[in-house]
Amino acid sequence: MAQSGEIHLDQDKLCCSICLDLMKDPATIPCGHSYCMNCIRSHWDAEDQKKVQSCPQCRQTFRPRPVLVKNTVLAYLMEDLKKTRLQPPAGDGCAAGPEDVACDFCTDRKLRAVRSCLQCLVSYCEQHLQPHFQSSAFEKHKLVKPSRRLQENICSHHSEVMKIFCRTNQHCICYMCSLDEHKGHDTVSAATERIQKQRELFGNQRDIQQKIGSTKKGILVLQQEVEAINCSADKAVRDSEKIFADFIFVVEKRSSGVKQQIRSRQRNEVRQVRELHEKLQEQLVQLTKKEKELELLSHIDNHIQFLHSYSLLTLPHEGPHLSGLNVRPLRYFDDVMLAVSEVRNKLQEVLQSEWTKILMTMSKVDVLLSQPQPETRAEFLQYSCQLTMDPNTANPRLLLSEGNRKAAVMRARQPYPPHAERFTQRQQVLSAESLSGRCYWETEKKAARVTVAVAYRDIQRSGGESGFGNNDRSWALEDSAKFIHNNIRTCISGPVSGRVGVYLDHSAGLLSFYSVSDTMTLLHRVQTSFTQPLYAGFAVYVYDGSLELCDLKEAAADAQSAAIVL
Repeated sequence: MAQSGEIHLDQDKLCCSICLDLMKDPATIPCGHSYCMNCIRSHWDAEDQKKVQSCPQCRQTFRPRPVLVKNTVLAYLMEDLKKTRLQPPAGDGCAAGPEDVACDFCTDRKLRAVRSCLQCLVSYCEQHLQPHFQSSAFEKHKLVKPSRRLQENICSHHSEVMKIFCRTNQHCICYMCSLDEHKGHDTVSAATERIQKQRELFGNQRDIQQKIGSTKKGILVLQQEVEAINCSADKAVRDSEKIFADFIFVVEKRSSGVKQQIRSRQRNEVRQVRELHEKLQEQLVQLTKKEKELELLSHIDNHIQFLHSYSLLTLPHEGPHLSGLNVRPLRYFDDVMLAVSEVRNKLQEVLQSEWTKILMTMSKVDVLLSQPQPETRAEFLQYSCQLTMDPNTANPRLLLSEGNRKAAVMRARQPYPPHAERFTQRQQVLSAESLSGRCYWETEKKAARVTVAVAYRDIQRSGGESGFGNNDRSWALEDSAKFIHNNIRTCISGPVSGRVGVYLDHSAGLLSFYSVSDTMTLLHRVQTSFTQPLYAGFAVYVYDGSLELCDLKEAAADAQSAAIVL
């Protein structure tokens, strides 16, 4: 037998995992784990209805039921541990520290407790614990790790140790409670409930471990995603900078070429003008000289001499033709400026068109993990947007009010100024705001024959194809009964409601229309690919009828508060 000073066993490892006490009549089952003979027998008795037995720790199953045999080596070890008087080592190594549980029996110097008794509700050091090992009176006392929370094992109503678990109310009770307020409830011993909860704990542990593995894998994926996004973005920036630099170089080269052409033409034109100027100067000298000769000739009185001199007179040769001078306006290179301006305008149009495509392409870049589509109205309201109607697109029969959030059909035409984007034949109007990403809005109608739609900005403004849904540039819900796109009408069935909700996921190409009342009912859903930013469309076709955009600020705020609480 080992000497008392040589025993360094961790008593926790010699405890039964079912009753949490030192094993009594230890039995080892085929998987290698050991338990009290009675504990494992009771555990297997409870599993007999399953016709298969399992280990409470590793969950290995056995069929048929193994025969339990006492582990004599462990039994001798348990007896030695109970009979051996362990002396506290010298020095202050066993003195209770600030974080230790102190022995309740030590008087002068508090030693560190090694066990707490759930029956005595007292913590003991190794020396004061020995009676529990030596006296049979303490044989049924349950020893656990030192704890400051022993009072939690006492019933606050009856001051009795709680050894029963009430499954009806899901908390521990004492024996008196089971006869009083918990009479008739589903009660079991705390040890039996521990076995059941231990099984759940092992299952939860496995689930947590799987979630930890999945989370770590997700974190790794996200880290790789961030690196891939950064690398792709850096490359796109470098490539786009080079492309724009090449583009700027081409424009600068063209600008330099135009400048050289203008200067060359300038030099040629100035040279020709100067040559003409010199010829005119020479002609002016000759004409001035001849004018003087003619003046002198006019003063000769002798007729014979006059005629003789006049016959010898020679007139200067005809000089440059001057009839075309100062006839055309002096515009010079203004036409060149106009031509360059025209190129600039065309280039701006191309850039604007292509820039829209670039923005659309960037909006489709999937840099985040996909998020689930909303299902409840509260989830839809998280994407609510405040829209207004664009007066520049409103048909003259539509009167906009309520901050351009309401459209009503009037018999008198409204004095709207002319505008290229105004609908001239259909009583329609577009939103002032473009739609991209995820958007949700609701409309309230106060008339029959209304249409809620989304459309590209370049939809026609006149003619039969300008109507929402009559072209491939718009998607429309008419009277909550028909869906129209590219002049194809699809009848839909659903509850008739004065309020219609529209949800758009631009990048996913998803467009949904809902009937909104106490619940949301899907009327129609479109899955396509949007190539441009969209605009909300509204149409009213009866006099004195109206369609109004609903204010969702308050509802969205309530939904967000509810989400935070959850």
